[in-house]
Amino acid sequence: MPDPAVHIRDLHKTFLIPHQRVSTIKERVLHPLRRSTHDALHVLDGIDFEVAPGEFFGIVGRNGSGKSTLLKCLAGIYKADSGEIVVRGRLAPFIELGVGFNFELTARENVVLNAVLMGVNPRQARERFDHIVEFAELGEFVDLKLKNYSSGMQVRLAFAVMVESDADVMLIDEVLAVGDAAFQQKCLDVFYRLREAGKTILLVTHDMSMVERFCHRALMLRDGSIELMGDPATVGRRYLQVNFAETIGLEFERIDAPAASVREVWFSDAEGRRVDSVPHGQPFAVNALIEAHEPVSHPLVELWISDRDGRRAFAATSSGGADVPPTLDAGQTLEVGIVLEEPRLASDRWYLGCAIKRGSAGVDIVTLVERAADVLIYGSHPPQAPMGTPFHVRAATGSAQRDPVA
Repeated sequence: MPDPAVHIRDLHKTFLIPHQRVSTIKERVLHPLRRSTHDALHVLDGIDFEVAPGEFFGIVGRNGSGKSTLLKCLAGIYKADSGEIVVRGRLAPFIELGVGFNFELTARENVVLNAVLMGVNPRQARERFDHIVEFAELGEFVDLKLKNYSSGMQVRLAFAVMVESDADVMLIDEVLAVGDAAFQQKCLDVFYRLREAGKTILLVTHDMSMVERFCHRALMLRDGSIELMGDPATVGRRYLQVNFAETIGLEFERIDAPAASVREVWFSDAEGRRVDSVPHGQPFAVNALIEAHEPVSHPLVELWISDRDGRRAFAATSSGGADVPPTLDAGQTLEVGIVLEEPRLASDRWYLGCAIKRGSAGVDIVTLVERAADVLIYGSHPPQAPMGTPFHVRAATGSAQRDPVA
């Protein structure tokens, strides 16, 4: 087995938060005997993991869980209180907007400066300058000072420099949080290329579809500790469970696996055939196959259709299905189909998501999957308002026989 590209053992990091901040000499002189008190904020508490060479590794967690602090410790921006960090190979961080840039210099000067900071010698940095500017689409602004750049322009420049640095290990924190749709698609194309090239990448993101699409493994941080590490789909579902539960203030017990899983989701036409495209205005159905791993009382399946930006255009639940049992027993499956009788979706690509809930109130989320399937609606008809789309629900139970795919 090759040595890991990133090795972290028992990593701890604590910040001291002062109760009173003394920011001027006058305050210090007037109160020379005042003792400064503070609270200790334990951001990372005994982090242990390794990343293999060529692995695309996802790091997820709610805001404040320690994700960005972990990357900054890896990059050497923060000094860890204790623990071991080993990074084998040249490291390129893309962690925070503006890190490594001098805003009083032009983009031309910053490209060379930033590339050198990432381990590229000055001659190579100048040779790659044209590629960097072309990727960032900033040819008209290379002699403009960076302080006059928009945040999106700064992101494009920083990301382009990181890509052209050709580092062995890349640390990326929410690269798609800023930037227009065209740049975001360009970033996705680069991720595919880097993944195929065998680069080692640590990606921090709140987008679980990116985690499932690109990552070989993922870990979830919660309150400075690793709650779950392994399969990206499992980690992504866990993140969504915790995120939704804490957002609406539910008591949420930490569990290693959900009580039920989504085995399949798919689109079908009016005759029940599975399809990946539908003519505009024609009836179709959204379907899900659910398997219970333990008894699930009052099971509720929610299916929704969203656009490329995640905006939901249609959503419905299985509550109207006559064949939904009051309890789904362990090993039992539930197939739910929701038929859109008069779809009012514009011609475009649409995505299907699914959630399993339990309880009579329908707020206890068991598991949730975004963008599990997609369909292309084609035709030249103008878009119509999707709200008020007529639909009906059908459901049937059975026994589990196949392996989960979602």
